[in-house]
Amino acid sequence: MTKNVPIYDLYGENTGRKPDFWLHCETIPSRSSLHHWEIRPHRHESFFQILYIDAGSGDAIFDGTPHAITPPAIITVPPRLNHGFRFSRDIDGFVITVLISHLKASPGDRSRLGTWLADPHLTLLDTQNEDAAHVAGTLRRLGKEFASHRNGRTDLLEAYLTTALLLTARIAQNADEGSNPDDEGERRMEMLQGLIQRHFRSHKPAAFYAESLGISPAHLSRIVRGRTGHGVHELITRKLLDEAKRELVFTFATVQEISYRLGFADPAYFSRFFVKQTGQTPRAWRIEERERLGM
Repeated sequence: MTKNVPIYDLYGENTGRKPDFWLHCETIPSRSSLHHWEIRPHRHESFFQILYIDAGSGDAIFDGTPHAITPPAIITVPPRLNHGFRFSRDIDGFVITVLISHLKASPGDRSRLGTWLADPHLTLLDTQNEDAAHVAGTLRRLGKEFASHRNGRTDLLEAYLTTALLLTARIAQNADEGSNPDDEGERRMEMLQGLIQRHFRSHKPAAFYAESLGISPAHLSRIVRGRTGHGVHELITRKLLDEAKRELVFTFATVQEISYRLGFADPAYFSRFFVKQTGQTPRAWRIEERERLGM
């Protein structure tokens, strides 16, 4: 049955080319109205989708099972899931399609967010709840920002996307558990991520982060591997690489300037680091990625 389900980047579009966007946003009526308000079963191989339903009604169908939509609501659809939708004619809201490589966590990794992203969810928003109201407002801002093409657009889109997903996951998880059960390991992970954000340019070793958290390096390693499947060094490396890619695509800084900004004393060492992680030199990767994004 899966073999007969079509694969799209955007529903109904078969371009035969690599996708030329990392994030796409459109209103739900703009596409569903072209298909008689029904999005038939399909899947996305490399994309994660978020639907913000502001008005109307319908069903979200995950692997053949319908789930009633009651607005306001957020629907999250992981890659490679067979899914479809039936909408009423008064449906309103946005659908956001994003490359999984641009998510804060990979669906299915061992982090709390990654585990949540791996499954489809229909999350009702109680707009009397501060977090829920913020999610709705953030996604509306994302939709406006996507259409604006103003300065700082990419950074704002990334920030809005991350905020909306993290808050939606918190709302859904708290509703499932009836409380906020953050354990010691989860708190340690939050603190570690904050420390990496502040110090990744200094290339601190794992022992520095363990000492900052008041635990042994072995204890920190167990926590990180248990929740992400990776070591502390791999998290730092990923952060450095993500920042390098952002600088290469969205700034006019030279490779040498970027290497110094990221704490590399030798630009040649930065290039070797980048080639090891991506298989390409920074310059080659920059040219290819900018062409892919139409920049």
